[in-house]
Amino acid sequence: MGSTRNTLVIMARRPRWGCGKQRLAAALGQGVAWHFQRVALEALLRRLGGDPRWRLEVAVTPDSFARGSRRWTQGHPMVVQGDGDLGARMLHLLAGEHQQRGARLLVGSDIPDIEPSLIAKAFSLLKRHDWVLGPAVDGGFWAIGTRRRPWRPPDFGGIPWGSATVMAETSSRLRGSLALLPSLSDVDQADDLRQWRRHGPF
Repeated sequence: MGSTRNTLVIMARRPRWGCGKQRLAAALGQGVAWHFQRVALEALLRRLGGDPRWRLEVAVTPDSFARGSRRWTQGHPMVVQGDGDLGARMLHLLAGEHQQRGARLLVGSDIPDIEPSLIAKAFSLLKRHDWVLGPAVDGGFWAIGTRRRPWRPPDFGGIPWGSATVMAETSSRLRGSLALLPSLSDVDQADDLRQWRRHGPF
């Protein structure tokens, strides 16, 4: 029998100069974007790692970044996101390994307000619902999870990832019951970063 422990997956790029957060880099420079990626991921791993209520994995893109040292993930296991667009990669991660029978929750690495209490709430909701989504204020979402009993992958083809309709479009594709988490903000634009710098380490 496989483990029934819930799994939290943080989707991330390995913080490297010139990789990721391009809208932030275009506005404030590559150095600022790289620094935010590194600091935000480190802080998120400190807050969410080591909690006995779930197993934590860091899902890396591109896949080649999963090779080598795990120092930048603070020793947590790395998995690859796989090929395809964001929807295809999320479905790959939500499916997980066959022997892992617990619920699975994906979160982004650029949402500074994610706290352990929100992750615990998501897994609690997945005891009674097939899906959970965490809306983002820009129309996207910061979390998506499924209890996978049974695993019924939705069709995410054609969803305009990065648009203001992502949350609405994604929720319409999910089969079964859906619960919502509180809305949070991610950091994609210069104004987003300025807001968090007022009361954070960024």
